[in-house]
Amino acid sequence: MVYYDKNGIVIRNLRPSDAQIITDEEIAQGWDATIDKYEMRLKHQAEGKAVALVAEWNGSIAGYINVYPDAKSGAFANRGYAEIVDFGVLEKYRRRGIGGKLMDLAEQIAFSYSDVVYLGVGLHRGYGSAQRMYVKRGYIPDGSGVWYKDQICEPYRDCCNDDELVLYLSKRIKQD
Repeated sequence: MVYYDKNGIVIRNLRPSDAQIITDEEIAQGWDATIDKYEMRLKHQAEGKAVALVAEWNGSIAGYINVYPDAKSGAFANRGYAEIVDFGVLEKYRRRGIGGKLMDLAEQIAFSYSDVVYLGVGLHRGYGSAQRMYVKRGYIPDGSGVWYKDQICEPYRDCCNDDELVLYLSKRIKQD
């Protein structure tokens, strides 16, 4: 299904052929990537657990985002809230409005399921642009502190500033 098609940006559902392309592109830009994550998103999409989206820029895969309508992990698990998971735009396609369009669409889908959407954002500098984007879009911390490996990181406990160290943020749909 195509959700958006304008000005060279196409946003559609993830397809099986996309998984290897995204993995290869991430490896080429120095990221630690495997195809497993995308195969899992495809499985969840087929099972109706997620909406997995891909953005194209002039016909080339440029980014991705996933919406889990009833998330089962994280700070808001099992509350019936939608979660945005695994959002990324390949470096060579950044600053073209692709990330903003992916987020717009992901939020639109999320808010069709619940009045709250949440996400976890990493804390190291590799997530700096995402952290700023989420704040500008109105996301606020949930108040539980940082999480490490899907659990609250208790004060003074050891953790590693890797991709597993996250802060959960949420946004409530605007009431008219």
